[in-house]
Amino acid sequence: MIKQRDILFHPLQPEPNPARSAALLLHNADGVEHVEPLNDTRLLVRYDLRRITLAEIEEALCEVGFHLDNALLIKLKRSLYYYTEETERANLGCPACQIKTTREIFIKHYRAREHGCRDPRPSHWRNYL
Repeated sequence: MIKQRDILFHPLQPEPNPARSAALLLHNADGVEHVEPLNDTRLLVRYDLRRITLAEIEEALCEVGFHLDNALLIKLKRSLYYYTEETERANLGCPACQIKTTREIFIKHYRAREHGCRDPRPSHWRNYL
C-alpha cells in the first residue's frame, strides 16, 4: 500500500534548505520509494506503508536534528495520518514488532557514507597520549 505525504519543516532552522537535506537522507531509506523537495521547507515523500510509516519517517528526521512545522492545522493532519496508518497496518496484518527504529532507517545511508577523521586537531595532538 503506497502512501504519498508532504512533510513540512519549520522555516527557522540551522539548515538553509531542510527539504533538500532530508531528501538526501531519505533517498536510500528502506520503504521510501520517492522523495522530492518541492521548496525549501516542503518535502514530498512516497513510501510503502507495509514497511514504514509517516510517524517513523518524521521521528527519524527529528532525531537527526530537523525541526518539523508545528502549526495547529499541521499537527492535526499529522495526528490523523498517524492514526489512519496504524489502523491500516493493523488491518493488513502487519505486526507491530516489525516497526523499525529510527537508527535502522538510516543505517544503510550511514554505511554508504565516506568516513574519515573528523577531529580538527592536528595528528600529533590526537596521538599525544
